[in-house]
Order: sequence, then structure tokens, then C-alpha cells
Amino acid sequence: QTTKLAGIADGAEVNVQADWNQATITADDFIKNKPTIPTAADGSETKVTAGTNISITGSGTETSPYTISTTPLTIGQAYQGGIIFWLDATGQHGLIAATADQNTGIQWYNGTYRYTGTAGDGLYAGAMNTAMIVATQMADNQSGSFAAKVCADYSVTVGGVTYGDWYLPSKYELNLLYLQKIAVGGFASAYYWSSTENNISNAWIQAFDSGNQTNNLKLFTNRVRAVRAF
Repeated sequence: QTTKLAGIADGAEVNVQADWNQATITADDFIKNKPTIPTAADGSETKVTAGTNISITGSGTETSPYTISTTPLTIGQAYQGGIIFWLDATGQHGLIAATADQNTGIQWYNGTYRYTGTAGDGLYAGAMNTAMIVATQMADNQSGSFAAKVCADYSVTVGGVTYGDWYLPSKYELNLLYLQKIAVGGFASAYYWSSTENNISNAWIQAFDSGNQTNNLKLFTNRVRAVRAF
């Protein structure tokens, strides 16, 4: 029920002096429907914790607020199961090499010369090349082992996380790896296989002493270093 005060025009603003703590219900300043006033916070807070490649400064106060920023990745840094050897323009994505060779001397083919169609030669091309090589050549020997397969089968667990998406690098990626061989480490002065095919009987290799790239018969044995993208 609404009660209009005498002498006050419709729509007029009225200011009332009231006592929030008035207990006498017949008093002029008693407020019937008192709002619930929340309890003041105790001043505690949820602390901010930094994750991987995240840095946090500040104490979380008004005068020293939290500042959260990403930590720059660098070539040669241990990261996600390997060593970074290439970064894109954002600095947050790139290519990682395994910390050691997956094989010191293995054939490219699985016992039979086959055209695998893996002419891909560029960034990230090695992943598709590897999948195609394995799919095409496994029919020759289900228990066989060859360059692309040892890379595809490789996995490593770091900090409770397993990284299993490794592949044989393309000719282009292999050269990027050669250019950072000192930062990555563990390479021999020998030839390494790429996943880029030249023809039915040859695939591309690179000498990790001179940097020279050339073709090699798939039946020959060369070293292998797996890579992965992130």
C-alpha cells in the first residue's frame, strides 16, 4: 500500500532523514524494508600463479597491480620435448628438434623402391611427407624400420606431458636445422635424411659438416633427427 504525504505534489522528490538502526516501528524514521548490507571483505585474495613461459610481477594491490606477460622463446631453448631451432614472426610458434638422433644409420625405403609422392619441400611439409611415406611403404614389410617410421614412432615425456607428433623433416626444414646445429647440438659430421623424395629411387639428404644437399639412393643408410611443430 502506498501512502501519500499531505502537502507533497505528485512526482516531487522527497529526502528523508532515516536511522538504519531504528528499532521502534512507530518512530518517524523507522525503515520497514531495510536492505541487507554485505559483510566487508577480509582483504584476502586468490594469488596469481605463472604458467609455462608466463611471468607475473606486482603484488596484486592497487598501488602494485599484477602485470602478466609471456616469456620470449629463443633458438636453442629446451621446449616441449626438444630444442627450438626455428621461430616464426610471432616468436610463439616454430619447429623443435629431438635432443639426439633417432638412428645413426637407416634406409629411407622399406625394402622396395616405391614412388611415395612426397615432393613436399617447405615449412611443415615434413609432417605430411612422413605420413605418406609410412602409409605407402608399410605394405612392403609390416615389421620393417625406415627413416620416416622411426621419426613417426618417436615420443618423449617431459613434465608429465608426452609429445608424440614427431616427423622426418622436409628438405627445407632439414636445412633450417643444419643452420642451427650448434644451438641444438648432438649432430655428427655425416649425412641426414630428409622426407623429400626426388624420384622413385632417390631422396634428399644433407651433409651436416658442409651443409651440402644432394640426392641419395633410398637403400643407403644415413642418420635421422626427428622434428615437430608447435
